[in-house]
Amino acid sequence: MSAVAFEAPDRAGVLDAPARGASLTFLRERGMGASVLVTALSSGFGVALLALATYVGFLAQEYMGYGGTVGVMVTVLTVLFIVIAMYVAAIVTANTFATIVAGRTRQIALMRLIGSTARDERRKVANQGLVVGVIGSVIGLVVGVAVAYAGPAIAESVLSAPAYEDPVTLWMLLPIPAVILTTWVAAWGGSRRVLSVTPNEALGGAVARTHADQAGRRGRNGAAMTLGILGILLLTAGLVLGLYTPLAVLIAFVGGLLSFTALVMASAAIMPPILRLVGRAFGGSATARMAAQNALRYPERSSRMSIGVVVGVTLVVMLAVAAETFERILLVGVPPDEAEATGISGFIDMLSGVMMGLVGFAGVIAAVGLVNLLTIGVVQRRAELGLLRALGLSIGQIRRMVLLEAVHITLSSTLLGLALGVAYGWIGAQSTTGSVPEGGLLIAPAIPWIPVAIVVAAVAVLTIVASVAPTRLATRISPVEALAVE
Repeated sequence: MSAVAFEAPDRAGVLDAPARGASLTFLRERGMGASVLVTALSSGFGVALLALATYVGFLAQEYMGYGGTVGVMVTVLTVLFIVIAMYVAAIVTANTFATIVAGRTRQIALMRLIGSTARDERRKVANQGLVVGVIGSVIGLVVGVAVAYAGPAIAESVLSAPAYEDPVTLWMLLPIPAVILTTWVAAWGGSRRVLSVTPNEALGGAVARTHADQAGRRGRNGAAMTLGILGILLLTAGLVLGLYTPLAVLIAFVGGLLSFTALVMASAAIMPPILRLVGRAFGGSATARMAAQNALRYPERSSRMSIGVVVGVTLVVMLAVAAETFERILLVGVPPDEAEATGISGFIDMLSGVMMGLVGFAGVIAAVGLVNLLTIGVVQRRAELGLLRALGLSIGQIRRMVLLEAVHITLSSTLLGLALGVAYGWIGAQSTTGSVPEGGLLIAPAIPWIPVAIVVAAVAVLTIVASVAPTRLATRISPVEALAVE
């Protein structure tokens, strides 16, 4: 029996893990390619945005003669959007590595059994994150520099813009070390599970922690609750002080950052009630019940899959609601004809459209994370799916179960993201009312239904696309082969 227990990990290359950790063969592991892609997207986005900021400042100087002021404003916005993209990428990367580590539980336990320490194993995972960050950042740098050269050239030939001689500057390289550091820190955070793996687990097949195992996370949830309360207090202060001074938006921004970080930290405790509520709408068929129970049985895994979608939906809806609400505040008491003549509405619409387009890039990163985590989840559940096949479930039922599980998670994430986006957007707009001549205005949130409908439609498409690869993998698993893995 013991020979069988140790034979399968040896075939997977566990006992030569030190050699694997020193080379790049770990990049072949499921999920690592998507992590490199996320890192490349983040660094490429940062380099391209900084190039755009430099070019906009150049155009402002050429056409209006005050490029310095415009350049500073654009640079501030650019840095903000780069930070947002890196924040989302860090969440996706940490969740990916946490999921990969969960799948390596038995392998790590075997290494502990033959003398390796938990810190050594965690350091190995963090170093892999560093390698992923370096490779992805180099790819992103090449793409970003290509965009920096191509953009002004296209603008010059198509729009007759003035020639731009220096599209690449040294400061455009700043996102590279920032993304590498962020990826390394995210991998270190995602590998936290390594510290709780014991040598005894080498004889088991644990992959993800169940709902009962979450009881040991009281300290983390307590810290999240403290951050959440502080964030809510700051958001409330920003809402009230916004009636008197536009600087209140800074207080509201910090409050939003703290409260959302608290949500990410406690997502394994917050998501199950939402998943349970949404699961009731799936009907009572055996496939639907299994899909709902799969999402609830492992809240940590489900929360990893959902939090990226929550981030993307929240950001887009927040900007749309903030722009619409602020526009209504500006136009209070202004006749419609006069409002059209001033061009305020058109300017705000154009600005919010550009900002949502940039923030939408963070949604792309979140989408990559969702596809990746769903795929890894199916691979790590081969034995479970094989057992269901052996018990009589057809290929079609397995396919529907995986699809419904993806729909379950993304629908729950979308509902939470919509609620958070409306709240953050409204508070953000209200915290700047001190900047308008009237001031002291408190109005209901203005929800632009067209952008919201686009977000919902995009999430629906994302669900279908994200579930294609996992369902294909699930239906290719033969019962005998899957059950032989353990």
